[in-house]
Amino acid sequence: MRTSLRQLGVDLSVARRRRSLTVAMMLERTGVAKSTYLRAERGDPTVSLGVYAMIFHALGLGEPLGTIADVRRDEVGLSLAAEQLPKRVRSPKATSRP
Repeated sequence: MRTSLRQLGVDLSVARRRRSLTVAMMLERTGVAKSTYLRAERGDPTVSLGVYAMIFHALGLGEPLGTIADVRRDEVGLSLAAEQLPKRVRSPKATSRP
């Protein structure tokens, strides 16, 4: 997990610099403290998910957080659901009416 977060921080830093944005510009766009922003670029696991979302938005990266747990891309969950499907479906028995 820490390796992934560090890579995320590096990627955010690169994305910011590719857009010729300074840290000060990002602070203005995100409204977060400088120390928090710099921790995000280092991939600090204590930075809130909301801060990362604001950074993605400020960089124009869309809404990547909305796709992380997308149920349509959850291969394990889809596989488990497929295993639980019944082999056949029977129509319910008719209830007798008095």
